[in-house]
Amino acid sequence: MFRSPIETDPRFWVLSEALASYAADADDPPPADPHFLQAAVSVVIRATSTLDLLLIKRARSERDPWSGHMALPGGRRDPDDPSLLATAVRETWEETGLELSGTAAHLGELDEVGPASVRLPQLTIKPYVFGVPAASRASDSSPEVDSVYWVSLEELRAPHTLSEVEIPLPGGTRSFPCYRVVGEVVWGLTYRIVAQFLERFPDSELRSPRH
Repeated sequence: MFRSPIETDPRFWVLSEALASYAADADDPPPADPHFLQAAVSVVIRATSTLDLLLIKRARSERDPWSGHMALPGGRRDPDDPSLLATAVRETWEETGLELSGTAAHLGELDEVGPASVRLPQLTIKPYVFGVPAASRASDSSPEVDSVYWVSLEELRAPHTLSEVEIPLPGGTRSFPCYRVVGEVVWGLTYRIVAQFLERFPDSELRSPRH
């Protein structure tokens, strides 16, 4: 008999309770402006002895404004997607081979974010949080993905992980906050989503449950 991850790991219950105050959009209507796009990403948390976050590194492509960046699985909403939640589930499957509509638990959502730079596509990005069992696996299932990583929340919270990165821009080099994990730099929109997620939950409540 299948039991949802939220039933088998109390840490997922803590996460879902903390996210309960964020009301889900009922209809996800398309924006009135056809030039303003919608997208969704998945904040996938795997329950091992630690809680691990799924990150991807995007493949390098001249057509991708986030080419080579560390990111969360996700992408733009297709016309056939009934909701942004469906977009997050579909994109995660296409990019990593991880099926969220099966053994995963939808725990809630975070605030929308969007690019601050006018050089990037103007779109809203909705993050959805999922819990998956310890046996869950992900892979680089799309040409758009170079590699996938599971990074523990403990590592993301470690003081030495938080850093800054210098990014060359047309107006000059700027410094941005970032996480340095798995030999890569997590900054920009992904940093903002991960930081928002980590701010929601006390570290002491998310440690490995006692048996």
